[in-house]
Amino acid sequence: MILLGFDAATRATSVALRLDDGSTLQARDDPAPDAHPGHATRLLGMADELLERAGIGWSALGRIAVGLGPGRFTGLRVGVATARGLAQSLSVELVGVSTLRALACPALDACESEGVLAVIDALRGEVFAAGYAAGDDGAVRELAVPKPVRPEQLGDAIREAGGEPGAHWPAVGDGAARYRSELEGAGWAVPDEASPLHVVDARAVCELAHGAPAAARYEELVPDYRRRADAHGVRGAGAADRPVVELRGAAP
Repeated sequence: MILLGFDAATRATSVALRLDDGSTLQARDDPAPDAHPGHATRLLGMADELLERAGIGWSALGRIAVGLGPGRFTGLRVGVATARGLAQSLSVELVGVSTLRALACPALDACESEGVLAVIDALRGEVFAAGYAAGDDGAVRELAVPKPVRPEQLGDAIREAGGEPGAHWPAVGDGAARYRSELEGAGWAVPDEASPLHVVDARAVCELAHGAPAAARYEELVPDYRRRADAHGVRGAGAADRPVVELRGAAP
């Protein structure tokens, strides 16, 4: 099955195309610090470029996958609305995955540690976070932090979720990079700011979605805003919230 996956929960837009043979093409848009994120203007174009590189059209897709967050309100809204619009237009399966889990996956593979702390900047001096501990059987246990917290509260939040933070755990994500001093002071190990482990990789979105069950109904997929104020009045978003999707090579 050919799968298109993307994530727009952070400032970056990350898109990946997983082909039938398991290989993956990817594209990223990382705006400059003083530039606006390009989710709405770049996402579909990046996906179209990947399809062109693969030599296939939109009608070849069998599944759409999207990072559900938590993350930035506008990016999440654009990402989920675009995924729902694409899946419905193409009549293909739709899968949502945790952005935090997608952020943690490459670090779990790359770092020799018992777990990873995924941290996304929630603005307002807070972060969204979750711990991911790899078991001996290969299964990954999530230590969920259900609401945004201040960086200095992360240790307590992970302990309350059932884990014990340790200095050997890497903390990855734009939240970890922004609050490096607070996290390192609490015992977390934060990779260099330029490390690719700090960005959400859509290839991980594709891998997580490949074997996951598809949504029974497209409208079931909603963003994980994790803040009541951000979510108010949006879960039932109507047609005006769905971007117009014009697809090259799609079946009518």
